[in-house]
Amino acid sequence: MKLGIIAGCVSALASIPYFISIFRGKTKPNRATWWIWSWLGVLLFFSYKASGANDTLWVALVYMITPLLTAILSIKYGVGGWSKFDLICLASSIIGSLLWYVSGSPVIALLLFLLIDLCGTLPTIRKTYYHPEQENRLGWSIMVTANFINIFAGEMKFSIVVYPIYMVIIGGAILAFSLRKSPLHKYS
Repeated sequence: MKLGIIAGCVSALASIPYFISIFRGKTKPNRATWWIWSWLGVLLFFSYKASGANDTLWVALVYMITPLLTAILSIKYGVGGWSKFDLICLASSIIGSLLWYVSGSPVIALLLFLLIDLCGTLPTIRKTYYHPEQENRLGWSIMVTANFINIFAGEMKFSIVVYPIYMVIIGGAILAFSLRKSPLHKYS
């Protein structure tokens, strides 16, 4: 079995504990992050494919579907979404999308989308820093594992490995913040 398919399956498994945790009220997805990720999931998938990714597309496919499901759940179960910080991140994602259209290059688009993804991730990183208990550690652990596998699933070429390496770093940051004690409880 190809590593890319394994990584895609592991990536899909990460959503199971995450969704269960949302329904139980323990995980509170940031609305801005998940709506940005929903839009970007589609754009990243197609720009990643256009950049030459084949074997590593399975994780990108999962990241095109599960963010939309999480964004829909965030309407009822999530937090935030329209603070000034969230709106700046949302505006950045829209501007980046326009830049892809103007550039016409799939590799430039992929790099822009990763930058935009970072803008979309910042509200969740910020929330997890202050409220680590609101993220699902198992889900993020599985996500990081899937992307680590995905690094080795395709050709070792910048345009192919940059996406899974980025996802390991971002997922690892969220996981690391979820493992620590909240700074808000420092003095209580």
